[in-house]
Amino acid sequence: MKSTDKHRKIIRAATKVFAKKGFFNARISDIAKEAKVADGTIYLYFNNKFDILLSVFEQEIGKLIEHVTLLLEKEANSKTKLEIFITNHLEEMKKNRYLAEVIHIELRQTTKIIREYRKNTFNEYLKIVAAIIEQGQEDGTFRKDIQPDIVRQVVFGALDEISSNWHTDNTCPYTIEEVSAQMTSLFQTGLLAPAA
Repeated sequence: MKSTDKHRKIIRAATKVFAKKGFFNARISDIAKEAKVADGTIYLYFNNKFDILLSVFEQEIGKLIEHVTLLLEKEANSKTKLEIFITNHLEEMKKNRYLAEVIHIELRQTTKIIREYRKNTFNEYLKIVAAIIEQGQEDGTFRKDIQPDIVRQVVFGALDEISSNWHTDNTCPYTIEEVSAQMTSLFQTGLLAPAA
């Protein structure tokens, strides 16, 4: 009989194994060992390794979307919303280094299945940034001559680079608050509509 706890346990184990070994080098037996389950148990929950990787994104990114959406619902100001998104992403990536590594490596290197997944489900997360920019354009806070879809890619690219560096260089002298403030300031200044 399938168990929700076991499913989560396998996802957590897979995230760690993919981060350490890379998707292609990871084996189902590595994931089973990390999750402390029999190899065959993995196949009760997942069809194959790709299915596990997609589930890692589905579950973990789903949590990010849910959490940041709740935070943003409490705020009306588009500038503050951008800061909330940036800070929340940095906090989550600092907290979950394995997820940060999986996002950084696998979204760039894995096959068409993952790239297409990125265009669909992962896109939902990035659309939050575009929606913040669109709101700011509508209320006159942000410039109307910029494309929200380009901004979201630039924002995520910067966030991903910073969180990746945190995990490869443990000597980073800056706190999440300092990095968030700097990034928010840079993006907001570039996005702000000229004073009337």
